[in-house]
Amino acid sequence: MATVWTTAVAPLRLLRNPRRRAAPVSSIIAGSGVREEEIVVVGAGIAGLATAVSLSRLGVRSLVLEQGDSLRAGGTSLTLFKNAWRVLDALGVGQDLRREFLEIEGLAMRSTEGKLLRYFTFKDVDPSQEVRAVERRVLLETLASRLPADSISFSSRLKSISKGETMGTLLELEDGTLIHAKVVIGCDGVRSPVAKWLGFSEPRYVGHCAFRGLGVYPEGHSLDPKVNYVYGRGVRAGYVPVSPTKVYWFICFNRPDPGPRVIDPSALKREAAEMVVGWPAELRNAIDRTPDGSIVRTPLVDRWLWPLVSPPAATGGVVVAGDAWHPMTPNLGQGACCAVEDAVVLAGKLATAMAGGSRGNAAIDRALEDFCSERLARVFPLTVRSNLVGSLLQWDNPVVCAVRNGIVIPKLVMLGPFLEHTNFDCELPGPLSVSSVSG
Repeated sequence: MATVWTTAVAPLRLLRNPRRRAAPVSSIIAGSGVREEEIVVVGAGIAGLATAVSLSRLGVRSLVLEQGDSLRAGGTSLTLFKNAWRVLDALGVGQDLRREFLEIEGLAMRSTEGKLLRYFTFKDVDPSQEVRAVERRVLLETLASRLPADSISFSSRLKSISKGETMGTLLELEDGTLIHAKVVIGCDGVRSPVAKWLGFSEPRYVGHCAFRGLGVYPEGHSLDPKVNYVYGRGVRAGYVPVSPTKVYWFICFNRPDPGPRVIDPSALKREAAEMVVGWPAELRNAIDRTPDGSIVRTPLVDRWLWPLVSPPAATGGVVVAGDAWHPMTPNLGQGACCAVEDAVVLAGKLATAMAGGSRGNAAIDRALEDFCSERLARVFPLTVRSNLVGSLLQWDNPVVCAVRNGIVIPKLVMLGPFLEHTNFDCELPGPLSVSSVSG
């Protein structure tokens, strides 16, 4: 270990605001060449940036490590319900996002022929509900804009994690940089190296893949502000206006294995279009209007966090949050919502533990344990429920599908039970304060 601690430190590449000079990012342990940080967040995705913003608004500094050379421009759109909007308001970005993205009024369920099977208006079911589809890129940029200029280190790919000689955690980056951190928060996605280091298994493929894309309408579209779901046999799709000029769409289909990766943009677009031949014209038009190269096809995965069986999500000052801890299928639209919930709960507990200059390991460990137990009680049932809903919606038996479209959806489906999980209470009316963060 002694040779590791004397390795030269490569410079960190930081997010720069051209109107501000970046402050020093850390102290250097005397004579060691190791950077010292209180809190390091691994991953500048939704969970990572929301956590860093939450901490910053509580007066706690963190350093975010991002393996890419910029914020991730990939991805398409994600649907955020009222639980996420409460958090985004607490983080001071809700109004900025509302100005860009349409509020979705209702949910239409259709057959592949376009026949309307059922329609719900969100506010008729829940007057406080708020639903909007938000571009992932814009959400990341908006969160990052709320951080100090020296908060994000790009091109910082994690190579290894080890415990410090006395306390804390030593992170080694692939460029040779060494960082000693009191707290490490892994927000590094479904294939998280931090989660792997904590003992978690790889996420499990659930038997479905999904195409996603954003159709672009420079002259504007005429779609009503509602989510449209279309149900076929072993294939379902959806489309929803994101803004006056963009429409998000997806196709979810059964497949026994994820299959080979397809990198030809035209092949992806052709495969997606062929799956929905004869389906509603609005869906097919959105696919046609999606720029080549922006369609993604991903296998859907999750991880069931069995209480008393799964590894602890925190140990020795290292914790995971968001998709790194609890990847879930998108069937309830709660992946990103739960990620930002994690952020405010974790930041609040850490800030409380570190309040008044306290930096005791015992207080921090208790805060992380409290976070894990509180959030596990929420995310485990949601992960299981989302998986089961997806399995039911992916039926391919013709008789079962006929019953679903002829009886179950028109007469039995109720929207209220599917919105109960959006009642997460995050009453943070202004800038976060230690006393006001609650789960």
